[in-house]
Amino acid sequence: MQFSHQPKSHKGFRLRGQTSSRIDSFSDIVFGFALTLIVVSSAVPHTFGQLRTILLGFFPFAVCFGLFIFIWLAHYNFFRRYGLHDATTMWLNFALLFTVLAYIYPLKFLFTYAAGGTASSVFATPYQERDLVIVYGAGFAAVQLLFAALYGNAWRKRQPLHLNPLETTLTLSDFWNYIGTASIGLLCCLLALLVPLAHASRAYYGFFLLILWGRTHAILSARLARAARARTLPADFLPLPPEPIQSA
Repeated sequence: MQFSHQPKSHKGFRLRGQTSSRIDSFSDIVFGFALTLIVVSSAVPHTFGQLRTILLGFFPFAVCFGLFIFIWLAHYNFFRRYGLHDATTMWLNFALLFTVLAYIYPLKFLFTYAAGGTASSVFATPYQERDLVIVYGAGFAAVQLLFAALYGNAWRKRQPLHLNPLETTLTLSDFWNYIGTASIGLLCCLLALLVPLAHASRAYYGFFLLILWGRTHAILSARLARAARARTLPADFLPLPPEPIQSA
């Protein structure tokens, strides 16, 4: 279905995926199912004590919900920009959706523990606390690397997509942004392995590097985008028919 009220561009990037496709519909179903799994264990309370327990669980649910919203928005923006439905994009998308589903319960466990759990009541050994850091860091890195692979594939198809200099620069900028955030996730895994076992949970502090990386990347990306915009001719901004690229 074509929606005539939808914009043709966003921040100078011409939108090629303005029609809803089967891959979009399937992805939305998986994201909806993932959100359902976060709260599927919450039954209707029969006592105030049960109600209080459920209310305390809203914090980890809210955090998980926020993270899934960020992932969904990143997914939405990619397919709006490129409209790619080639085999590589589909398999990378399947891998991304699988990773999202696989990490629902680890995420919920992590933030439930952060909301009020104690290490002695949750972990049988110190090794389990370290392993949780590694599981979370690896899952975070996997999602970021899959987004990087999607943008790398879009850059590889820059000619059939008719990406202009600005769009090519923005594509590469997003590719390196996801590579950077994935590296921070892997760094946290490495820190958990290197620090003394009793302090393995402090490896989570490595995620604060995301703030520094985000700011640095935003400054560099803005400079590169301004230079690319100056090289882009007016004819390069002409609207394109929203036909997806189907070749493998």
